[in-house]
Amino acid sequence: MDVQRKGVKKRKTIVYSIVGVLVLVALAGAWRWARNLKPAAPGVELSTLWPDTVKRGPMVREVRGLGTLVPEDTVLLTATTDSTVKKIIVKPGVPVKADTVIMVMTSPELETDLVTAEYAMKGAEADLKNLEVTLHKTRLDLQSAVAQTSADYNTAKLESDRDTALANDNLLAKTDAKISQVKADQLAEKYKIDKERLESDAAAQTAQLEAQKVKVDNLRAQYELKKSQVDKLNIRAGVNGMLQSVPPPLVPVEEGQKVPAGTVLGKIAQPGHLKAELKIAETQIRDVAPNQLAVIDTRLAGGGNTGLVSGRVSRIEQSIVNGTVTVDVALTGPLPPGSRADLSVDGTIQLEKLDDVVFVGRPVFGQENSTVTLFKLEPDGKYANKVKVTFGRSSVNTIEIKDGLQVGDRVILSDMSQYDQYDRIKLN
Repeated sequence: MDVQRKGVKKRKTIVYSIVGVLVLVALAGAWRWARNLKPAAPGVELSTLWPDTVKRGPMVREVRGLGTLVPEDTVLLTATTDSTVKKIIVKPGVPVKADTVIMVMTSPELETDLVTAEYAMKGAEADLKNLEVTLHKTRLDLQSAVAQTSADYNTAKLESDRDTALANDNLLAKTDAKISQVKADQLAEKYKIDKERLESDAAAQTAQLEAQKVKVDNLRAQYELKKSQVDKLNIRAGVNGMLQSVPPPLVPVEEGQKVPAGTVLGKIAQPGHLKAELKIAETQIRDVAPNQLAVIDTRLAGGGNTGLVSGRVSRIEQSIVNGTVTVDVALTGPLPPGSRADLSVDGTIQLEKLDDVVFVGRPVFGQENSTVTLFKLEPDGKYANKVKVTFGRSSVNTIEIKDGLQVGDRVILSDMSQYDQYDRIKLN
């Protein structure tokens, strides 16, 4: 006979509950362990990376920029009047002298104005000569009148003196002597007036001649101006140099094209006097200053020539265009053969020389005065661990280390952004 056991079902429930709790605890622990488990270090080929060693010593701070060689002195050829391009004689790229005619312009209106101005000038000159003749005749008439009056006065005075003497000797009536005296006095006054008229006429003639001469000079100046403008329809170089195309965004003119006054027709450059115009990033322009040393790489090496030209910063543009600032470098060294305007160059400007600093090659994303994460190689070179590095001053290829690395440490300077989720990598 089976004996019924009491409480068995309850004990089984308790056991199952305990087992379930233990299983849940075990699963939770396993999940937490798996979550905290670091991913396996990925393998990276060391030959594909760019490692460098932290050093201590002198570091030259530099900035670099691309640019072109441009003439120091240029002459822009412009149209002096509204005109039409008749013929282009010299094309860009041809050496020219100061009196070389580059192109011939035409302007019918200006040529008509020149003829009109010439005739106006010649008419004024003829009027001046006619006035000179007329005034000379008038002066002669006045001089003749003064001479006649002088003769009449002298005769009357002699007669008056004679009649006075006769009257004193009672040989002539005193009335007649008095009449002779009055006549002599009248002629004396007339002679005085005629002389004053002759003197004032000289001043009047001078004034008339000066007025007419001013008119002639004015018309001659207008004629010379028109003549000069017509002569300038033959566009000459003005200086010795190389003819170049008009600078962008200007468009070269063509034969038959009408151009207004002031239109740029060409540019003359002197190939022997070139400078470098470098485009420096606005983030690096802060420490650039005039007279800093620079080296321009013309890429014209060969035949014992390195293609490098020394220079100094001569000018720094104030405006920023497309994120860059234009810096002019005056060349102090000789240019290599083949150098010409618009040649692309690479320039390096020396900012300062730091005597004793800890530095390393500049990483891909390394900016001065910033903190970045780099992979530092372990001593055996098999693994690299992520470390935070604080940078200081920077140069083109090097950057100062302020914190995070020691002299002799080897770090990877390549772009490692694809391994950001890893704290350690394996080097194969």
